[in-house]
Amino acid sequence: MKRRTKLILAGGTAVTAAAAWPSLALAHGLVGRADLPIPSWLFGWAAAIVLGASFVALAALWPEPRLQHPRERPLFRIPAVVDVVCGAIGIAIFVAVVYSGFAGTRTSTLNLAPNIVYVQFWIGFAVVSLLFGDVFRAFNPWRAFARAVVFAGGRLGIRRRVGPYPAWLGRWPAVAGIGCFAWLELVYVQKADPPKLAILAIAYAAIQLIGMAYYGIDAWSDRADAFGVYFNLYSRLSVFERRGRELFVRPPLSGAPSWPLLPGSVMLLCVAIGSTTFDGFSNGPVWASLGPDLQSFFKDLGASTTVALELAGTVGLIGCILVIGGFYRLGIEGMKTVGHGHDPRELLGRFAHTLIPIAFAYALAHYFSLLIYQGQAIGFLASNPLGNGSNLFGTAHATIDYGIISGAGIWYVQVAALICGHVAGLVLAHDRALAIYNRVGEATRSQYWMLVVMVGFTSLGLWLLSAVQA
Repeated sequence: MKRRTKLILAGGTAVTAAAAWPSLALAHGLVGRADLPIPSWLFGWAAAIVLGASFVALAALWPEPRLQHPRERPLFRIPAVVDVVCGAIGIAIFVAVVYSGFAGTRTSTLNLAPNIVYVQFWIGFAVVSLLFGDVFRAFNPWRAFARAVVFAGGRLGIRRRVGPYPAWLGRWPAVAGIGCFAWLELVYVQKADPPKLAILAIAYAAIQLIGMAYYGIDAWSDRADAFGVYFNLYSRLSVFERRGRELFVRPPLSGAPSWPLLPGSVMLLCVAIGSTTFDGFSNGPVWASLGPDLQSFFKDLGASTTVALELAGTVGLIGCILVIGGFYRLGIEGMKTVGHGHDPRELLGRFAHTLIPIAFAYALAHYFSLLIYQGQAIGFLASNPLGNGSNLFGTAHATIDYGIISGAGIWYVQVAALICGHVAGLVLAHDRALAIYNRVGEATRSQYWMLVVMVGFTSLGLWLLSAVQA
């Protein structure tokens, strides 16, 4: 018992020392944020204290794994017609986006396509997935279309044999897809051009349909469809899970430990966190001084101004992804020194799911203001999707209410998202450590390193937010 108490106190001491890190990071930001009701440095210390207190509480009050094999309770059976209706809605929205992209105005703020793609889809479905489970699977337009084709073919007596999905391929197609979308959103100069978005939407759907035709709808959707995999990732944090037609309720976070570990899984999480990291970093003071130098370098190599800007952004995006991967790997290298028989590759995979809540926290923190403000634009864009003066639903003259939440309120939501996400990561890591280490003391010691990782990620997130809002 004395040994365990020492371990807990050591963890608390470690985070107290690490608490200086967030305050130093915050010293670079929040310039001019006079509307904040408390000093900015308190945010950093508060975050570190919460993480430290969580670590101590877990070590003292969570002596055995609880999330590895959670109890689930069935709620009800979902009627088959729900999938048909949701799939039809998904296809209709996809068609509306493509049609708006080609036929509508090229002014992005007045065209339905950019808002649907970057706000309602990319951000909205991430939040909905955490709240209600893997909802996107039902609305997925290319999956719904493929299922409709298979159903029609079956009625006509047409059968097509599909091949096995290559095990070595894992989630790498999804990694490539999310990485490309992040590049489109954060680096590509013409990212909001409606016709280009329409072309890319059609190209992506075609790739998915081809993949489903070769390897099967479910096999491809579960492993290779970038958005299907991405939104399913966040649904692992939800209390709702659907299996077949049955809907179950489970403890929060308990879906994450059972996330199948396939090739590319760790990199998928690094891309998810690294892309939002670059989103904040590219709007901060460091990139403001570094970016122009990179652009000049590529210009000297013969690139045009636009291409040089995109190449510089590509370097920054890849760099942020590698930094996130390296930082996680550093924590794993520390963990391997505890206990026996656990090599880094094994630990790298078995703790990968602990990054899921961090990825969501980063996404919500960085995109919350965009969601809360530009999400309202769907009101008038739905009535006037082409920007040609139509008023289909009588809401074309609606406006965005920027007073729905104050600047300080947004900041509180962002900080709360980061802290809650990292506490959730600590909970998942502690629970997994108890499951794989032979002794509670070893499990607790192994999490010193994960605590440092969580404090580091929190500090990075706070610094990025403060730099953006400076």
